[in-house]
Amino acid sequence: MKKYLAEMVGTMVLVLMGCGVAVSLGCDPVANIPAVVGTAMAFGLAVVAMAYTIGGVSGCHINPAITLGVFLSGRMSAKDCGLYMVFQVIGAFIGSALLFLLTGGVEGLEGTGANDLQAGVSVTGGLIAEIVFTCVFVLVVLGTTDEKKGAGNFAGLAIGLSLVLVHLACIRYTGTSVNPARSIAPAVFQGGTALTNLWIFIVGPLVGGALAALIWKCIGCCCCGKCCEK
Repeated sequence: MKKYLAEMVGTMVLVLMGCGVAVSLGCDPVANIPAVVGTAMAFGLAVVAMAYTIGGVSGCHINPAITLGVFLSGRMSAKDCGLYMVFQVIGAFIGSALLFLLTGGVEGLEGTGANDLQAGVSVTGGLIAEIVFTCVFVLVVLGTTDEKKGAGNFAGLAIGLSLVLVHLACIRYTGTSVNPARSIAPAVFQGGTALTNLWIFIVGPLVGGALAALIWKCIGCCCCGKCCEK
């Protein structure tokens, strides 16, 4: 039970801090570039902080796309996969609820940092962006946490920095989700088109996570690569 609660707490912190900074800075990918950088850093730093806080308890997935990738890579059971996702979404709702309470009625603070298609971005474009950038992110996670070829104690730092990079690259298109739990809760509180387009931020990251698992099986299954040739 401890690992499930750890995932809940970690996801709550990720959503509260990442989305909280986005709301506080007024993140606008076109008109407010400093806020974009600040938001990207907030999400990355939140992951680094949680990686070294709960990593030893649950592995610090705090993201259903990562959990799916880990499951498809054969590193966890179906039961743990399902319960991790449930507690991640619960944690996201707690984080969003806290942010909603903090910003409610405060002048100049609007929304809950929900993901949505940005100006001029089509549904197809947004979906492709979420699939591609989630795939890259989860691939980094699978590689750096591999028992034989991973980055060891530096895995948390590598993963956090990669999330910063992914945000900087993708935020102009979708606000950067790469995490269904991070998108579900804020969209429910914010409503509007964020809720209408929510499916993009569920389907895209999950497909991206699955693709990352497939790619890692092909390039990281063994040093010689022979198992992939069978």
